[in-house]
Parts: sequence; C-alpha cells; structure tokens
Amino acid sequence: MKVYEKVRAYIDKMQFEQGFVAKKSGISNSNFKAIMNGTKTMYADELCAICIALNVSPEIFIDNVKPDCSHENNAEILNIHKTI
Repeated sequence: MKVYEKVRAYIDKMQFEQGFVAKKSGISNSNFKAIMNGTKTMYADELCAICIALNVSPEIFIDNVKPDCSHENNAEILNIHKTI
C-alpha cells in the first residue's frame, strides 16, 4: 500500500472529511484530493502538514519504507541530478 493510500485509509477510518483535513493542513482542497487520489505526488512537507493536522506521527504511514543507501543507487541519483 502506498503512503497516500495509508493516509486516505486512516482519514476514512477516523471518519474525517477530506476538506477538513485539507484546511487544517494548509493544503488546497484540489491539491489534497489529487494527493488522496494518487494523481499528484505527496511530498514530505505535505505529509508532515497532514500528520500535524491529524496529530499523528508520519511513521504510521511509512513503516515499511526502507531507504536504499547503496553506493550504486546514490551514484545513479547524483548522475541524474547532474544531467538535469
């Protein structure tokens, strides 16, 4: 399950209105809906704002996410950024 899906499931489980969470997190309704539908990428600052609005730790939504810290991956990322 993707992070936005976990956030959406939590909001549904707690019976919050998406508009309420959007307003409380400072995200426009249209952007919030797009994030919750998976049509817009949720960035870390948006996840943080949503978690503050929900009064929860972001860890409950990203518990299975493990960063890949291999040197090969880091080198590839650096090369991508150099070409942009």
